[in-house]
Amino acid sequence: MPVSLRIPPEKDEMIRKAAARAGKSKSAFILEAIDEKLGLIKNRGQLVRELAGWMTHAEADELKRSLKVFEEIHEGDWD
Repeated sequence: MPVSLRIPPEKDEMIRKAAARAGKSKSAFILEAIDEKLGLIKNRGQLVRELAGWMTHAEADELKRSLKVFEEIHEGDWD
């Protein structure tokens, strides 16, 4: 079923740029965001928590440390 959204121009531009960086269409990017919000796609934090149950404490800590880089924001990458 089609859905129509009124998105402010500044957010639309942010979505357009983020979708382009991800190599996706705006529609695909928005649908992925909705799936993630609904819990249909697991984010990194969820995956780490789930995998941590199958790992030793040391393995879980190492995984958490190695994923820390994904939390960094590089301001120049957003232009």
